Amino acid sequence: MTAALADETAAAPVLSPMLQRLAAERATGALMRDRGTLYLADGEVVHAESPETPGIDILLTRGGALRREGWWDAVAEAGAGRRVGRHLVDSGRVPGGALELCHLGALYDAAFFALAPTRTPARFRYGVGHWIGPVRPVPVDAVQRETLRRRELLDRIWPDAAVDTAPLMRTGDPADAPVPPGRRRVLGHVDGVRTATAIARELGRSAFHVLVDLRRLAAAGLVEPVPPTATAAAGADRIALPEVTADPDVALLRRLRDALEAL
Repeated sequence: MTAALADETAAAPVLSPMLQRLAAERATGALMRDRGTLYLADGEVVHAESPETPGIDILLTRGGALRREGWWDAVAEAGAGRRVGRHLVDSGRVPGGALELCHLGALYDAAFFALAPTRTPARFRYGVGHWIGPVRPVPVDAVQRETLRRRELLDRIWPDAAVDTAPLMRTGDPADAPVPPGRRRVLGHVDGVRTATAIARELGRSAFHVLVDLRRLAAAGLVEPVPPTATAAAGADRIALPEVTADPDVALLRRLRDALEAL
């Protein structure tokens, strides 16, 4: 039995060697990667954020579990103490089960993007916590396994990852291929401009689940990425940018970045 458990642990996927080391150290802080941030406490993932996916605030408020003003009231009252999650439950604004479900959904969703392959070095800031506070920590191995499972699922549905990031356009009539209601709502937001991330924010849904729907729609021949030349031409029609000749003040940009991250 012990040997079997050891084999299972050894076979666990390692998508980020730095994350694996931090888990072994039982570190607390924020691991900042190119497409998102993972927050750790005692070596476990307690929260994750990515600009590619709606955050827990959108999932709670768009899903109807919480009014928008209730969210901002909780942030104002408990954000400084990093106990927003606990405050939402204790004040009766959100049932504990609904908060945990939305939090885990947001965590796994953001981690999927944050752990995407990148050539940009990751950075870790010890001691940094997230204002949402403790909800339910998740072991690093579980986060990495779920991320890998999601990648494999998307590849099985439709292997072209351009669907995930490019503006999308319709290429077929839903009458030619039956589309379930949830997927039809996603299709209704495909307009030649919106990306998967924009559609997820509009619908208040998990970005990964929107990716699943979009890849199924692509496999059915109903959507495809807008050709890059068409995207560039559309951008040129909308706005003409002046030529920039001066080099940016890199030191200033770095100071601004560090100040924003500290906030």
